[in-house]
Amino acid sequence: MKIIAVIPARYASTRFPAKLMQDLGGKSVIVRTYEAAINTQLFDDVFVVTDSVIIYDEIIAHNGKAIMSIKEHESGSDRIAEAVENITVDVVVNVQGDEPFIDKKPLEELIEVFKNDTDKKVDLASLMFQITDKEEINSPNNVKVIVDQQNFALYFSRSVIPFPREENVGVRYMKHIGIYAFRKQALLDFYSLPMLSLEASEKLEQLRYLEYGKRIKMVETAHGSIGIDTPEDLEKARKMV
Repeated sequence: MKIIAVIPARYASTRFPAKLMQDLGGKSVIVRTYEAAINTQLFDDVFVVTDSVIIYDEIIAHNGKAIMSIKEHESGSDRIAEAVENITVDVVVNVQGDEPFIDKKPLEELIEVFKNDTDKKVDLASLMFQITDKEEINSPNNVKVIVDQQNFALYFSRSVIPFPREENVGVRYMKHIGIYAFRKQALLDFYSLPMLSLEASEKLEQLRYLEYGKRIKMVETAHGSIGIDTPEDLEKARKMV
């Protein structure tokens, strides 16, 4: 099974423009992330896919592999699908460009899903972890997921799901971490299918997969991601390098 990592990298970020090019201990954030993905030794290949000449040139200058997006894309899945369309690969892992402190363990757990999926019932896999703080649970910035008995995703929402009409019935609230592993065909299918109403309403691309009947296996992890979303996050990250 050939497994690659693809790092979608946009230069323009709403909350923190040009964050991927910020200095982090003598190297840019995107180069740190790229090198961290390689250092996990989990992948047959690692690519950065970007719509930015600046980021493309940065990766190439550091002897990395980069792919320029040809089209404008609304989602990371679209960008990755275009990039891998002509690459021979079985499983594609989406690594976030703003997470230079990649934890190997959850990525291993995602890849394991496909190694164990001999009947090919899983189209994509993603990560979740339990949250208990009410403010976190209620925040629309935190995407929640509910799953069935086999940990296949039933729904993702920015709202509180399930709604706690009855308290103390053993409900666990799970936050979705947006790191995915895809079968290549699931990505290509996503790329060719139009957005439907649930995705349009919640602005969550993973809902397109569910709306078209794809199966998303969720893996519970204890490892919360450390991303760089704000200048404050960058300052914290600089103390970790």
